[in-house]
Amino acid sequence: MIDSTTNVLIVSAHAADFVWRSGGAIAKYVKQGANVHLVILSYGARGESNDLWNIEGQTLENVKAQRKAELEAAAKCLGVTNIEIWDYQDYHMQLNEERMERLVYKIRAVQPHIIITHGPRDAFNPDHEAVSKFVFDASVLSTSNGVRLEGTKTAKQAKIFGFEPHQSEISDFKPDVILDISEVYERKKAAMECFKAQKHLIQYYGYKAELRGNHARRCSGNNDYKQAEAFSRFFPYVGGEFV
Repeated sequence: MIDSTTNVLIVSAHAADFVWRSGGAIAKYVKQGANVHLVILSYGARGESNDLWNIEGQTLENVKAQRKAELEAAAKCLGVTNIEIWDYQDYHMQLNEERMERLVYKIRAVQPHIIITHGPRDAFNPDHEAVSKFVFDASVLSTSNGVRLEGTKTAKQAKIFGFEPHQSEISDFKPDVILDISEVYERKKAAMECFKAQKHLIQYYGYKAELRGNHARRCSGNNDYKQAEAFSRFFPYVGGEFV
């Protein structure tokens, strides 16, 4: 059950990843009252802003400024207010011990029940794969009493879900979870439309939502499902019955 006691942490490698891959899930959890926290590790200025670099005289500072404005507008569309932008360099991203400690601090502060981030494999994007392991490792470290960080208390192991990568089949992605986003799809669509720097992806992820919606109907028999998002599980389902 999703309510005001549910804590969710999303860790996105670049400015727009969280919208393309989990915007519907985010909007759904926000709508139902969950506490959603978003960490953006980089603006994606080097690797995911090609359209902006086609402008003559473009600068890194200007690219970052536009990406910041876009992601903040998109987060507003989804209803997210707890946002941190860590502004690491992308392509390729260096995730060292200091940065690991920072994420452990964040996990312990949020005490998330659910973490959503990049899946373990993502063809053609080494940042995404690096961030996947980074987040997984930090989640495990956050549960250990032996990892002593002043002012923090250990977290319980969160359920971790991986975004569907852009190149699903090439990345060996299998949709372990298909989440209905029909009721909030218009919010996701509005959020996607904020990203002028990657406007070529808006139509693509619209098609993807319809495709996963078809799979949701087929797998469940529920014809009310129109759009959906797919995720992989980092851990198996655990419970007292099959669900």
